[in-house]
This record gives sequence, structure tokens and C-alpha cells, in this order.
Amino acid sequence: MTQATNAAFYDRVSAELSDIEAQGLTKPERIIASRQGPVIKVGGREVLNFCANNYLGLAGDERVTQAGIRAQEKWGAGTASVRFICGTLEIHKELERATADYLGFEDTILFAAAFDANGGIFEPLFGAEDAIVSDALNHASIIDGVRLCKAKRYRFATSDMDDLEAQLKQARADGARNIVIATDGAFSMDGYIARLKDIRALADTYDALIMVDDCHATGFLGPQGRGSYAYHGVEIDFLTGTFGKALGGAMGGFICARANVVALLKQRARPYLFSNALSPAVCGSSLEAIRIAAGAEGDALREQLMANAARYRAAMTEAGFTLQPGEHPIIPVMLGDAKLAQDMAARLLELGVYVIGFSFPVVPRGQARIRTQMSAAHTFEQIDQVVKAFKAAGEELGVI
Repeated sequence: MTQATNAAFYDRVSAELSDIEAQGLTKPERIIASRQGPVIKVGGREVLNFCANNYLGLAGDERVTQAGIRAQEKWGAGTASVRFICGTLEIHKELERATADYLGFEDTILFAAAFDANGGIFEPLFGAEDAIVSDALNHASIIDGVRLCKAKRYRFATSDMDDLEAQLKQARADGARNIVIATDGAFSMDGYIARLKDIRALADTYDALIMVDDCHATGFLGPQGRGSYAYHGVEIDFLTGTFGKALGGAMGGFICARANVVALLKQRARPYLFSNALSPAVCGSSLEAIRIAAGAEGDALREQLMANAARYRAAMTEAGFTLQPGEHPIIPVMLGDAKLAQDMAARLLELGVYVIGFSFPVVPRGQARIRTQMSAAHTFEQIDQVVKAFKAAGEELGVI
């Protein structure tokens, strides 16, 4: 009986995988045999990389690499446990202070991953008497974090301030003690930048707090690259972010907030209490990335990044492709059909361009796309080469 039951389970797993494959929804893993950068080695040859979150081009930067090596040489591989048991290294406190100072907050708490930061922020701070009003396009980690919390849940359509106000009114009418508006600062699948000025105005009207996930904004949006809230010139209450994108490209997440909020999270946030501390190598690399991003060199990198995005958008639009509008260096090429997105990504790889097709459940059904992303490390010549490859693949597959 047990063997038959187990066999049925594994047959069901195989059937589900076959169904995913038949729908063109399989997400292949491609092996990279080089450092992250504008050119990477895949399948034994060099290809142009246009789908990384390496916005400032620091993931393969030698200074960032060597800073990580020096930190590991000094502090070892890690603490071998969580911070409240085996202790906190000095470099963890240094990174918390540097992050808070760079982004303009009182304090910071570190997590092993940005997913954990969003998974850990809501449950310790909000209870059944409270309300969370969440953007419909929020990242999966925000959605999962909200699910772990007992607060009442409300959802508003992306960029729809009338809907947001309606949900805030409803939350107040339902007697919420505290209300927090939760949103991505920049939406990872679309490149939309949240309307934080309007959100700030509504938060003030309805006495609500604001939480922003700035993983796709920290380091390159706004003055000094401090993120979407700085881009809009507003204040927020809670900021979650990552060292795994513009700020070094390794891993690790953080929450910035007032000092007393961070103190409470260090006592109650489960992903912090029950996960190992960030490795010294990640801390060292992230500290160096923050140093670069915060200074004059960071300004030059941000200027190049936005110039690259503008050049690519203009050329792809002229070629006849449908792009999501905006100015963010996330630039999705809309294709609609999941299999078409996979086929086009495969053909582009043959033409020397590394990109990935995105389809359900990462994006809604019928909205499959190739999400291209610019880096400050790309040259105009590389951008022109990629547009040429897109045109060739698009014509072959009937996209344009």
C-alpha cells in the first residue's frame, strides 16, 4: 500500500513537470562559466548578457571581489550559527551602519536573503487589529510575508490611486489600529516605478505607514542612488532591500527603519533569529559596493546606466518591438505567448545574446516576455549588437 501510494506521488510529480513543459513554461537553468558582467561565458562561448540585475556593473568588479576576499581572510567563512547564539561579527555592525547611513535611516537589520527581509517584516510589527494594503503587482516575497501576518489584507491595483484610497477608506472603516501600505519601489517584471509621491499624500491623509521594497531601485534611482523614495523626494517608514543586485550582486537582504523598529525586529523576526548571519565575504563586498555607489563614481555609473536604457528603448521601439513604458533599466520586451518567449530566448542565445523568457507563474498568463536589463557596464556598441540580434530573431519568429 505504501509503495503504491509513493509511486502515485512520483507519477504525479512527473506528470506535472510534463504539463509545465508542454505549456512552454519550463524555466531552464543555464550554466555560466565566468564572472557576472556585460559579457559572460555560456556553453563554451562568450555571449552578451542582458538579463542580470547587475545595474551598476559591480558584481564582477575587482575591487568588490577583493574586498570580499579580504573580509573572508580576516573573519573566516562565517559564524556557524545565528547571531543571537554565536555572536555578531564587527563587520556585520559595520555593514548595518553603512547601509543605514547611505540610505538615510536610523538603523538596519541584515538578513540572509532579501526574500527573508520581506518574510520577516510584517509578522513582528502588525497583528490582527492592523491592516496591510498591498499593491497587486508586489513581489512574491511581500505576498508571502503578508500571509505570515495576522493583519487584515487589502489589495489595490498598481498605480491606481483611486483604488488605493478606496482600500484605505475600507481599512479605516473596518477599524484598523495601524495601516501600512506595502509596495515595490520598482516592479521587477515591468520596470514601473511606484507613484510614491501620491502614495505619501494618501498615507498622510489616512494616517498610514509606508513600506517599500527597493531591491530594484537601491544603488541607482534617485540622488546618490538611494532609491525610489529619494527619486520622488518623500519619506517612508520601512525600506527593504538587497545586496544581491546593484550593491555588489552577491546575496543578502536588509530592512531600514527607526532604531526602535529594528530593535524589535531583532527580537522577533523569525528569518533573522533562525538563519545564519551573512557571510563575511558578502559583507566585505557589499561595503565596497556601497562606497562606490555613494560617491562620484556612482554618479557616473548611474548616468551611464540611464543613457544605456534610453538608447536601447529608442532602438527597440524603432525596430517595432512592444516594450513596457518607462525609464527604468528593466525593459521588458512583450511577446504574450510563453512558448514564443522561450523560443526567442533560445534563438537569441544562438545569436550570442543571453536573455531569459518569463512566463506564468512569474507573470500573468498571456503576458509572457523577455525581460531585458541594462547595466552601466554595457557599451553603446554592445547595445547596438543586441538590438541587431533581436531584430533578426524577431523577423524569423514573426514578432516584427
